[in-house]
Amino acid sequence: MVKPGTVGELRQSGYPSRSVKEELRHNLIRKLESGERLFDGIVGYEESVIPQIENAVLSGQDIVFLGERGQAKTRLARSLINLLDDEIPVLAGCEINDDPFAPICQACRQTIGELGDRAPISWLPRDRRYGEKLATPDITIADLIGEVDPIRVAEGRYLADELTIHYGLLPRTNRGVFTINELPDLAERIQVGLLNIMEERDVQIRGYKVRLPLDLFMVASANPEDYTNRGRIITPLKDRFGSQIRTHYPRTAEHESGIVEQEHTRFAADGYETTVPDYMREIVVELTHLARRSSEISQRSGVSVRVSICNYENLVSNALKRAIRLREKQVAPRVSDLNALVASTAGKIELEAVGESDEEKVVDKLIQRAVLNVFNRHFAPSDFDELLRSFENGLKIEVADSMPSLEYIRQAAEVGGMGRAVESLDAQGNPALVASAIEFALEGLHLNRKLNKDRAAGRFRYRG
Repeated sequence: MVKPGTVGELRQSGYPSRSVKEELRHNLIRKLESGERLFDGIVGYEESVIPQIENAVLSGQDIVFLGERGQAKTRLARSLINLLDDEIPVLAGCEINDDPFAPICQACRQTIGELGDRAPISWLPRDRRYGEKLATPDITIADLIGEVDPIRVAEGRYLADELTIHYGLLPRTNRGVFTINELPDLAERIQVGLLNIMEERDVQIRGYKVRLPLDLFMVASANPEDYTNRGRIITPLKDRFGSQIRTHYPRTAEHESGIVEQEHTRFAADGYETTVPDYMREIVVELTHLARRSSEISQRSGVSVRVSICNYENLVSNALKRAIRLREKQVAPRVSDLNALVASTAGKIELEAVGESDEEKVVDKLIQRAVLNVFNRHFAPSDFDELLRSFENGLKIEVADSMPSLEYIRQAAEVGGMGRAVESLDAQGNPALVASAIEFALEGLHLNRKLNKDRAAGRFRYRG
C-alpha cells in the first residue's frame, strides 16, 4: 500500500490525528485485549510496577519512577515506545515533528498557508520519537528547550522572529516520549522552564515568549531519598507528574536469577563447553540478596541487580581462564572461583561506616554466608556421615583454583560417601561439574563446622 505523500492525500486516507497520550492509550487497550506482553525483558514487576504503568497510561498521566540504582527505571521508560504507532506522518522538513493537520511551529504554519493540501509529508518511525536526558547541574534551558540561533539572526531575521530559534531536546521530541533521568539533579531554574512546557505550554527564550503547545508524554526517574527528603524538586513540578511509581529490586531469587540469565554478556562459541551448576548461580544471587539486608552496607544507595550480573560474568570468566590454562575443554565454576567476585562487588556497594570496615572482608563474609545458605537448602550435614567418618580417620582432601578436574575425580574415587554429593548435584560424567560438586560439598561441611580448612601454598586442605 502506497503511503500518503501530501497533507491532502493524508486527509483523504482518513488518517485519525491523535495526541501521543491518546495514541499510547489506544495501543495499550489493543494489547490488553489481545493478551500481548507489554514489556519484554522486564522481570519481577508483573504484579507490582507494570499494573501501575498501565493505569497511568490509561489515565493519560505523566510518570515519575522512584527507585534505587539498577531497578530498570530507564528500561521501563524506553519500553514505552512499544506502545506508539509504528510510524506517524509529520510535515516534511519540520524540526519538531509537526502534525500535518495542526502545525505549531511558525515555519510549518507558513508552509501550510502557502501550499495547503499540497504540503509534503514524511513518515516518522517510533524509535525516533523517544528523547532522553540525564539531569546534570550544567544543563541549560538551551539544551532542553532552545536558544536563539546567531546564524539565523545574521541572515537578516529579527530577534523577535520565532524562526530564529534553534530548538532543544524537548521540542524535537514533540509527539513522542521524553525521559529525564535523575530529575532532582536538575537546577531549580531549569525545573521552572520544564514546568512551563508541561503546564503552561509556553517558552521564554532570551525574553521572547513563544507559544509552543508541545505534545509529549513525560517520564522522569529519581532516587527516593533525593526526590522525597531533600527538597530538591519544586513543588509545582512534583504535582504535575500524575503517577509516582515505586520500583524495587527482585523480590525472589528466581526473578533475580532470571534477570542474570537474560542480561549477562554472551560471546560467540570459543570451543569450550561451559556449564554453570544451578547451585553456583544460586550462590551469586544469594550473595546479592544478603548484601541488600546487610547492616554493614548502605541500603540508601542500594545494591543493584548489576552486582549479580557482573558477579556471574566474573565467576564464569575465572572458570574459563583455568580451563584454558589447564587445556580442559569442559568449564564449570567452583567455590574457589568465588574469590573473583570481590572485584565485581566491591565497586558497587557503599559501606555504612566508611573507614571502619574493609570492603574485601565484608564481601568475603557475604560469600561464605551465601555458600552456607545454598548448601543447607540442598543438604543436611548428616547426609555426609560416611564421608565425615573418613575425615575422622585421617582423610585430607586438597582443592585449588588451579587444580585439574581429573585430580578431583582421583581424590573422590578414594573416598567413601563423596558419590552422594556428585549424584545429587547432577555432576556425573562431566569432570568439571564433578570438581565443582566436590568443592561445594566440602565448603558446605566446613561452613557447618564439620570440617577444618587450612590454606597452604595456594591450595586449601580440608581435614577432620
